[in-house]
Amino acid sequence: MGLRVLAVDDSKTMRDMVGFTLRNAGHEVLEAGDGQEALDKLGDDRVDLIITDVNMPRMDGIQLIKELRSNNVHKTTPILVLTTESDTAKKNEGRAAGATGWIVKPFSPEKLLQVVAKVCP
Repeated sequence: MGLRVLAVDDSKTMRDMVGFTLRNAGHEVLEAGDGQEALDKLGDDRVDLIITDVNMPRMDGIQLIKELRSNNVHKTTPILVLTTESDTAKKNEGRAAGATGWIVKPFSPEKLLQVVAKVCP
């Protein structure tokens, strides 16, 4: 039984790569182009995992994490940050907001699946 994953990235190419990797591993993937679209799509609907970029228009990944963590439905949902940002301060900001893990782009499909397996046993 696969996971239900929401992939949030303003790059369609990146969403396609993440989606392709996860779908090939048997997971269902929902997609959103930024934080606001992600919140609109999710509402109170549950997913098993959220993967988000940091730098996006309208609502960035850090703000998205804060919004999700303030909602009881998503308070404990694992959230992975998949971004080009490798800055320690940015990582700390993500952790403080409630991110579960951090993956720096470019990523390998194997690495993504390893991290997904770790945060969603």
